[in-house]
Amino acid sequence: MSRTSAALQPPADAVAPVRHPDAPAPGELLGAHYEQCFGCGGEQSHGLQLEARAGEGVTVTAEFTVRAAHQGAPGLAHGGVLATALDETLGSLNWLLRTIAVTGRLETDFALPVPVDTVLYLEAEVTAVAGRKIYSTATGRIGGPDGPVAVRADALFIEVKVDHFIDNGRPEEIRAAMNEPDQIRRVRAFEVNP
Repeated sequence: MSRTSAALQPPADAVAPVRHPDAPAPGELLGAHYEQCFGCGGEQSHGLQLEARAGEGVTVTAEFTVRAAHQGAPGLAHGGVLATALDETLGSLNWLLRTIAVTGRLETDFALPVPVDTVLYLEAEVTAVAGRKIYSTATGRIGGPDGPVAVRADALFIEVKVDHFIDNGRPEEIRAAMNEPDQIRRVRAFEVNP
């Protein structure tokens, strides 16, 4: 990013991120944390249906195809949709830390327009951790990992307890997620940013 705000600069006492021993293996598809999630959920017909994979260290890669429903200007992706793709990718990093966290701040730079039917390739990594604060960065490239940079973001995620979701979510969705018989799916519904 050209000028990251002071809020996104890790403090001097920040430490390097450590991949959790139970994190998904490099190359493993992370899957949707919640089927109704606009970013990664399969039940959102107009959602991004972004697919993220664990990378080496504390990194992820992701892809999504810009569809007609994602337009802002005619034939081009809406900037908010691109910011959502970056946020979803950055949020996926928390699976590698095995930390429940929410987006505290997201700063995005838009370098190139992204046409409809384009595959956006995203790479993200955690750069530092300071207490409950997780600092990360992401880049979105057109067409593949070597394509031109279209978007960039720096982010600050804040570790929270699961009560954050229970106390603030819509009760019927919280009950449905809590009543999910599959324990893994039940826990994953609350693993990344809302």
